[in-house]
Amino acid sequence: MTTIVEQIAAHVSRPLSESDRGRARFHLVDWLACVAGGRRSPVAAAVRGLSDPIERAALLGNVMEMDDVHRVARLHPGPVVWPAALMAGAATPGALAEAAIAGYEAMIALGETLDDRHYAHWHPTATAGMFGAAAAAARAMGLDEGRTADALGHAASLAGGLWHMRHGNSMTKQVHVLHAATAGVHSARLAAAGLTGASGSVEGEQGLYAAMTDRPEALRLSDGWKMAEVSFKPWAACRHAHPAIDAALELGRAEGPILVATYRDALTFCDRPDPATASEARFSIQHAVAVAMTHGKVLPEHFEPAAIAALAAERARVSVREDADFSARYPAHFGARISAEGRSVERIDTLGDPERPLDEAAINAKLATLCAWGGLPADAPAEAERAIDSGPAALIALLDGWTR
Repeated sequence: MTTIVEQIAAHVSRPLSESDRGRARFHLVDWLACVAGGRRSPVAAAVRGLSDPIERAALLGNVMEMDDVHRVARLHPGPVVWPAALMAGAATPGALAEAAIAGYEAMIALGETLDDRHYAHWHPTATAGMFGAAAAAARAMGLDEGRTADALGHAASLAGGLWHMRHGNSMTKQVHVLHAATAGVHSARLAAAGLTGASGSVEGEQGLYAAMTDRPEALRLSDGWKMAEVSFKPWAACRHAHPAIDAALELGRAEGPILVATYRDALTFCDRPDPATASEARFSIQHAVAVAMTHGKVLPEHFEPAAIAALAAERARVSVREDADFSARYPAHFGARISAEGRSVERIDTLGDPERPLDEAAINAKLATLCAWGGLPADAPAEAERAIDSGPAALIALLDGWTR
């Protein structure tokens, strides 16, 4: 019987179609948008001393909490996989897209098998991210199935990233992303040099599952590519807050108490009635709902200190609770219900999910919004589009300019 590492190595080595590569472009635009928005953050000042522009970009790609997300795997592929594909030396736009698609596939496939115990302690974007980065790098480097399996074996054996970084105002979450990307690429380079990997690193008796899960789910592979299952994020907040934002925007302004019913993990991550920093505000359902109902729109500036202070009274009107039906649908569906003044709006899937996708115009608008927020010139979105068409070298030059 083949191991999980061997199955995924074979799966990510399949040929790709032009339509698959077209989908990848949307995700690349989305990642670049997130990097641009991250320029206006304390992280941006810290990364300027690093010499590698890809590393600087990797550290900015999830600052805004707008990075793409896979619901069932509960992870963010874009900020890990795109830097890994660039670091590994993908030479053409097509090769970069293929590397990214392979990376998304491996990262999501492993992430879908990780259970609630894993998610309680481990950051899947970091743990499964290293696996995805190794797959992206292996594809970019042209490794065969055997060498790809070696790279994945190394990556699974090295996987880590603890959620404790959520407690306190640190930049460790950004370090998780960079470490996953660089360690995955290094795993592929070592495999290419001939260092063989442990193929049972995932399900073996002392493997990842034994150490990090109670009841891992079965591996799910199909004829398609999992990138098509990934959601885009229209608002600068944790995805667990997005169903409540979506419902609140439809409900509109209301007086009196506001009740949010949602699933358990949304409360675990985002029940934060008194955020003090931009990072905390992005992980606050109370703040996100107050923004949506007060302003009728949700923009990056609504999570900055001035907005946090201004909305204290509005946040105090918002209470949150778990709803068993939403918890039962999760993680396949992220849902919430907002109730106020005898009215209520329910969302089972939120804007940007495959069931309610953002179109190309919306993704391009996100790029323009975040370029402006990040202080880039008005022609930055067009510059990004040209760099994508020109290839990886032009993209790296773009990122060098954006992150200095």
